[in-house]
Amino acid sequence: MSEQLPSRNQAVEFLKQSGCPKNVIRHCRVVAELAKEIAQECQKKGLTVNVDLVEIGALMHDVGRSRTHTVNHAVMGAEIARSFGLPEPVLSIIKRHVGGGITSSEARRLGWPRGVYVPQTLEEKIVCYSDKLIEGSQRVPFEKTLKSFSNDMPMPAVRRIQKLHDEMIRLIGDSQCLP
Repeated sequence: MSEQLPSRNQAVEFLKQSGCPKNVIRHCRVVAELAKEIAQECQKKGLTVNVDLVEIGALMHDVGRSRTHTVNHAVMGAEIARSFGLPEPVLSIIKRHVGGGITSSEARRLGWPRGVYVPQTLEEKIVCYSDKLIEGSQRVPFEKTLKSFSNDMPMPAVRRIQKLHDEMIRLIGDSQCLP
């Protein structure tokens, strides 16, 4: 399997080849734009982050939506990305972007393969967080996301999203790139 990241254009082609609808591709592009801005902000603060990995991971994060719009799109997306020969760090971003992450007990209940589904690396956290700040193809304030998740998800999941937000704010402050 290649460890080289595809170009931005190649990543978009993978989305098209997998059958992602245009609105999903548009969403992925907007998430990638925000994620790249956050990654660059992290770099300005002296943090080590692979901006290219963030951008490509964000572009590919919803490739599984070509098959399903359920939470299972994360696992399916990683399988699709693997079939395109994408490197493991991109697969991990795809698997770990749902909500604020999926715990091992939640993954077992979903019937997912054993694995870690909570973002671990800075790159995974940036993509996961950026995805929460994009509704369709529009940037939304974190407060709106939190309210929406609070209505739809169990409290432990909401707390993970809040924790991710708090960590990002600690890292980059109240940056201009945040909605």
